Amino acid sequence: MEPYRIRPARLADLPLLPAIERAASELFRQTAYAHLVGSDDATRSFPHQPDYLTWVAVDATDAPVGLAIARPLANSLHLQELDVHPNHSRRGLGRRLIAAVADYAQSQGYTALTLTTFRSISWNAPYYTRLGFRALETDELPTDLQAIYQSEIEHGLPMGDRVCMRRELIEDA
Repeated sequence: MEPYRIRPARLADLPLLPAIERAASELFRQTAYAHLVGSDDATRSFPHQPDYLTWVAVDATDAPVGLAIARPLANSLHLQELDVHPNHSRRGLGRRLIAAVADYAQSQGYTALTLTTFRSISWNAPYYTRLGFRALETDELPTDLQAIYQSEIEHGLPMGDRVCMRRELIEDA
């Protein structure tokens, strides 16, 4: 049996997710953004918002070890958060979580996935680029994505290195 699987989060999973997010944010201690570790911005996705959709990567005991949180926008599903506990990283769980979000988005008629992330951190924009996302120019941002970007500015995220990204979802022929 495969040691990990991806599934929609259950209500009982939700209290466990902040610990995964906090553990994953510890990786930022090795970057120019170490000051964000332990800040309110490190756990801005919680508590769970009612219109957000959450998937978890679970281990063989069905315990969550990773998460993806998405929220609907006008024509896209926005990946609000993606975290894998460092004890379970480098096993393809992030890629599998994104695939689950993309499959759901496509099944619901969304045309794209979007996200915001740090441009210069290897497990951020360069990683998402390898998974088919592309950086958007400011004039390409739809209104709802502009609002998310503005909210990040208001929460004090360092915007000089932030980027909005988009991955088109293509119907299989």
